[in-house]
Amino acid sequence: MPRIRGASIEEHHEMVWADLAEAMRRLLLERDYDSITMGHIAAQAGLARNTLYNYAGDKSALVLALTRRASRPVVERVAAIAARSSDPAAERMREIIEAFLEASTDQAMQLMFRPGSGPLVAEVPKGPDSPFHAIVVEVRNVVRDGITRGEFRDVGDVHLAVELLSGVMRAGAERIGRNPAAFAATVRAVREIILASLVRRPDQLG
Repeated sequence: MPRIRGASIEEHHEMVWADLAEAMRRLLLERDYDSITMGHIAAQAGLARNTLYNYAGDKSALVLALTRRASRPVVERVAAIAARSSDPAAERMREIIEAFLEASTDQAMQLMFRPGSGPLVAEVPKGPDSPFHAIVVEVRNVVRDGITRGEFRDVGDVHLAVELLSGVMRAGAERIGRNPAAFAATVRAVREIILASLVRRPDQLG
């Protein structure tokens, strides 16, 4: 039986998942995603290959599991922010943007936002099965609430508007991945772009 690291089985598993995220990060610095094998991942993480298969049956399943684990805290945080219905929609949107970009600094989340991550991102399901779907739903709810209250202008197709604004968030996350020192400036820029797209101007009021 493999030696257990940590004070409990749960802590051991958390440490292994962290090692797997770091292994993927290092491998992606060295080679294209498509050329990475489960053997490469096991060796980089210091695991026997048969042990790795206890965590994921193949590379696609491993990427999905890492993304779901990394996204869980930010999904919960965004849901809590969006649920504060007594707060202005614009304030909640500002906090959601910062929460998402802060989460993108996690090493497992960074796998999704690094340069050349296209093939890896393609492994992650889209739509309701996406680990990030709950965030998109909460952002839509905040946008709709802001429109109803008259804080946000009527953007027409809310689904399309949020999809386009999600591209701004992703671009911000990618920039932070390339240059972590740009975090504060990037958060400010993303907030300005998104809120300028949503908030009604004084001449649109009344």
